[in-house]
Amino acid sequence: MPTAAVDDDDFQQILKQTRQFVRTVVVPREPEILANDEVPEDLRDQAKEMGLFGYAIPQEWGGLGLDITQDVELAMELGYTSLALRSMFGTNNGIAGQVLVGFGTDEQKAAWLEGLASGKVASFALTEPGAGSNPAGLRTKAIRDGSGWLISGEKRFITNAPVADLFVVFARTRPADDDGPGIAVFLVPADADGVEVGTKDAKMGQEGAWTADVRFTDVRVSDSALIGGSEDIGYRAAMTSLARGRIHIAALAVGAAQRALDESVNYAATATQGGTPIGNFQLVQAMIADQQTGVMAGRALVREAARLWLTEQDRRIAPSAAKVFCTEMAGNVADLAVQIHGGSGYMREVPVERIYRDVRLLRLYEGTSEIQRLIIGSNLVKAALRKQ
Repeated sequence: MPTAAVDDDDFQQILKQTRQFVRTVVVPREPEILANDEVPEDLRDQAKEMGLFGYAIPQEWGGLGLDITQDVELAMELGYTSLALRSMFGTNNGIAGQVLVGFGTDEQKAAWLEGLASGKVASFALTEPGAGSNPAGLRTKAIRDGSGWLISGEKRFITNAPVADLFVVFARTRPADDDGPGIAVFLVPADADGVEVGTKDAKMGQEGAWTADVRFTDVRVSDSALIGGSEDIGYRAAMTSLARGRIHIAALAVGAAQRALDESVNYAATATQGGTPIGNFQLVQAMIADQQTGVMAGRALVREAARLWLTEQDRRIAPSAAKVFCTEMAGNVADLAVQIHGGSGYMREVPVERIYRDVRLLRLYEGTSEIQRLIIGSNLVKAALRKQ
């Protein structure tokens, strides 16, 4: 197994500090994040000081250098509170930052990674009105123009777009052919001419986690903006980065489910019906048992998927299996949490009401549950056919 850049003793300190930050500093301010649809600036500053904006960026570029097995442990802690906290720096460490880490040139890494690790924000601009979980339907175009490129197209639901410093933009340079899908990825500064960020989306949940549409109109970039210096890297970069990100999202779901479970147990132990704690009722105990079982299974699956990724044994099926199971599990656990709370669970500012809305998105972004099932099933069948 590859050696982690951060040894276990140091990582345990990072994990302890993150847990303390989440549970003693952020959790009490969840109502503020909910009411203002914004993570307070002082919490953002504390996250920067802790290195959270670059925890998965290699140390040589100013990050903490956590590997994927450490990433998921951290994500399970971050999932315990409002998912807006993790969203502030999630794209830096995940789908956007990992494109640079895994596929960027040394010059591209030097230009951007240290800034991202210290608090600048990168956005992953892949999704479009007609291309979501399957990038093959991409319509944004990059046309060769002299020594550079002109990029035009519209992206949708782009996380952190209103505060981004950099857009990692996927664009079609040619129709798909025998040589590949014809999708390249470009580094586009947010202040480049022709970049227009739309109004902040109003969403069902995840208040404080900002998304918006982004329009690119004849945005000129140089050849140095082409990730890896190759037109044919884009699709592979997207698929690799998304697969890694799916393990992270699965871990995030486990953290949110653990919070919903804890809220349920605490409520069951204190709320009474006819003078008896509702936790004494067997049907309530059965719901709590199902929650606990789901959380434990999800945690084990996430850790196994991260191990398989790190050792390069499975970077296709395991990430999708972890994401579909854990995000669906988190939805079930949150639903049971509302049920256990009864009418109180439907009231705004009760934690399980927020969790119920927050986790619903986890089954949609970075590949829907349906896409994950297709990936799992098709890869298993292809493997069986190859053996014939």
